[in-house]
Amino acid sequence: MKIVIIGSNGFIGTALKTHLRANNHIVISLSRRLMALPVFQLANMLEGVNVFINLAGAPIIGKWSKEYKRTIFNSRIYTTRKIVEVINQLESPPGLFFSSSAVGIYKDTGAHDEFSADLADDFLGSLCRDWETEALRAVKATRVIIMRTGLVLGSEGGMLQKMLPVFKWGLGGKIASGTQAMSWIHINDVVAAYDFMIFHEEVKGIINLTAPQPTDNERFTKLLAKILKRPGLFPVPAFVLNLMYGEGSVVLTKGQLAIPRKLLEAGFRFQFSDLEPALQDLLIKKSSY
Repeated sequence: MKIVIIGSNGFIGTALKTHLRANNHIVISLSRRLMALPVFQLANMLEGVNVFINLAGAPIIGKWSKEYKRTIFNSRIYTTRKIVEVINQLESPPGLFFSSSAVGIYKDTGAHDEFSADLADDFLGSLCRDWETEALRAVKATRVIIMRTGLVLGSEGGMLQKMLPVFKWGLGGKIASGTQAMSWIHINDVVAAYDFMIFHEEVKGIINLTAPQPTDNERFTKLLAKILKRPGLFPVPAFVLNLMYGEGSVVLTKGQLAIPRKLLEAGFRFQFSDLEPALQDLLIKKSSY
């Protein structure tokens, strides 16, 4: 297959690109330079592509100034809008369009499968709704899958990689109250899920890309400290995060409990359903300490 990835140099994009090429797919990486081309030029260039995967987006964790909120918004909404315009101009549209979203679309109370209507009304919630609305404009041309992705765990990137130095120094601990939900997924299961959905045409629409057994921040940090054989006795108070990130601290102090009902019902088998084996795989097998 010929597969286009927008955002191929990020954490998830790099893993997907490596896997797809290893399985003899042709992977086309759309850089920012190429994405700046007019729609008709992109359409001419991408005629005959089988799958589009949109992973573009500026990092969410940071201080949300008005300017950075615009950056977060524009990097998702306008990029997705342009990709959809390209798809809708193709004489032979792709068979599948994956567009990213996040579990941050849900409220931080209760459990949410893909049929939950209990959506957040904060910045992240409205961002994800607008993001998904843009992607769904492609449904007349192709099968659309919107991936509401949770916390992706991997030793080569993502939040876990950022946390590791602090925990290795013995300075780690729970964040704020520690009771906030963490809907996580191992990077291997992310890649496998994309692969699964490419070849299972019955899967479409909203997908929670999370492991079947979510956790909370306190359990996550305790397990991380245990596996690293370090103390985890230094909690990060909410007020410190508020000082550092302002409104953006909600990414760390709040969380959503998302269940991957549609993937499970479609027959996808997770390699890592429970957090402890997932962390052991990422930290013990791939570390020298």
